[in-house]
Amino acid sequence: MMNINRIRSSGIRASAVTLALVTTLVAACTDNQIAGGPTAESNVTTEEVAEETAELIGKPVTVRSEAAEKVGDNTFTIVNDELFGADQILVVNATGEPFVLPATDTQVQVTGTVTRFVVADVNRVYNLGLDPNLYVDYEGQPAIIAQSLAISPKPGEITENPSVYYNQVIAVPAEVENIVGPNAFTLDEDQLIGASDLLVLIPNSQRPVEEGARVVVTGVLRQFVVADLDRDYDLTWDLDLQRRLEVEYANRPVLIAQSVYPASQE
Repeated sequence: MMNINRIRSSGIRASAVTLALVTTLVAACTDNQIAGGPTAESNVTTEEVAEETAELIGKPVTVRSEAAEKVGDNTFTIVNDELFGADQILVVNATGEPFVLPATDTQVQVTGTVTRFVVADVNRVYNLGLDPNLYVDYEGQPAIIAQSLAISPKPGEITENPSVYYNQVIAVPAEVENIVGPNAFTLDEDQLIGASDLLVLIPNSQRPVEEGARVVVTGVLRQFVVADLDRDYDLTWDLDLQRRLEVEYANRPVLIAQSVYPASQE
C-alpha cells in the first residue's frame, strides 16, 4: 500500500522547488538594483557564476565576458576564454528589446539574476516561447536572466572606430588614466598601439574616482560637440574646463557616464 504521507511530502517538496525557481525569475523583473544598473557588490565573473551558483541564486549580478554562441532569438552563452574547459553560462534576454551580439571578440556586459535554468518556468514567466528541444543541455544549469545588456569594448576599440558605438549604451572596463576635472577623467588604452585614451564626463555628482583605479563605466557614447552636450546633459562644468576639453576633444568620442564602479577581479 502506498504511503500517502510520503506522497504528500514529495509533492510539497516539488512544489517548493518550483516556487523557488519562479520566485527567482520574478525577482529578476522587480529588483531595483537591476533596474538601476550594476553595483560594485554585484560585479562577478563567469567563473563565480559557474562555481558558486548556490550562493548566487536569486541575486543580481553583473558579468562581462565574451559571447560564446547564439542559442535562440533571446538566448546566448557567455564563457571565460582564458579558462580552458570553462563552463558556458546561458543568458536569457528578458529586457524586452532585441540584442545583437558583437561580430568581433568584443565582450558583452550582462546584468541580471542568477538562476538554475528551467525552460518551462522561463516560458511561463516571460512568455518567450523558447523551444525546449534547444535547451536540453541547459536544464538545471546556471543561467542569468538578463535585465540589462550592453556591449563592452575597450577604450582603444572605441577611439579607433567610434562610429560603431555612437549613441549606444556601452560598458567600458579600464584603468583611470587622468583626472581632468571634478566630473571628467580619461580611461587608459594600453591594449592597442597608437590608440587614444577615452574621455568620460559624469553629468551627476558621484563618488570621485582615483587615478589608477580599475573601473567599469557604463554610459552612452557621444561625439564631443559642446552645444549638443549642453543641450542634452546637466554637466555642471565650469567655462575653463569646457574650453580646455573642447580644444583637445572637439568632435572626438566622449562617454557620458550613467554609472562608475570597481571592476571585478578577473
